[in-house]
Amino acid sequence: MRVPAAGAVALMGLALAGCGFTPLYGEAGVGSSLSRITVTTQDDRLGYRVREQLEDALGRDASQAPLWRLQTTVEQSRRPLGRRIDDTATRYELTVRGAWTLTPVGGGLPLSGVETVTTTYAAADQPYAAIAAQQDGEERAAAELARQIRLDLMRALPDQP
Repeated sequence: MRVPAAGAVALMGLALAGCGFTPLYGEAGVGSSLSRITVTTQDDRLGYRVREQLEDALGRDASQAPLWRLQTTVEQSRRPLGRRIDDTATRYELTVRGAWTLTPVGGGLPLSGVETVTTTYAAADQPYAAIAAQQDGEERAAAELARQIRLDLMRALPDQP
């Protein structure tokens, strides 16, 4: 029983190798292109968080010269949700809009896109807890925005030479 199953798995592996299949994260695939993208953002707390998350998501390899330059512009807005009896918010909705432009370092047509992320966080009565909750919401929004931009780049880069 085990010999035919092992033979079938080996045969499927040979068939898959002959079809031209390349894994998305393979050496010659999109993964190697993503690691050669340098990221720039605006100089504020949210911009810093987005840049750090993007560099982690893209797997930036600083030992190689960048092939692409990713410029992002991030805007945020905060809206109170729910009201207590004293007319203070019980939760906040944080919306982060990130516009990005990917430009080849050697020249060429840039690619661009816009992503929007919304997170919520609880409002706290203590000042430190309120600041910590807001910063946690910003961190979660930056991570999600980086993930969405990375997916956009993965869709766009296979079409590039």
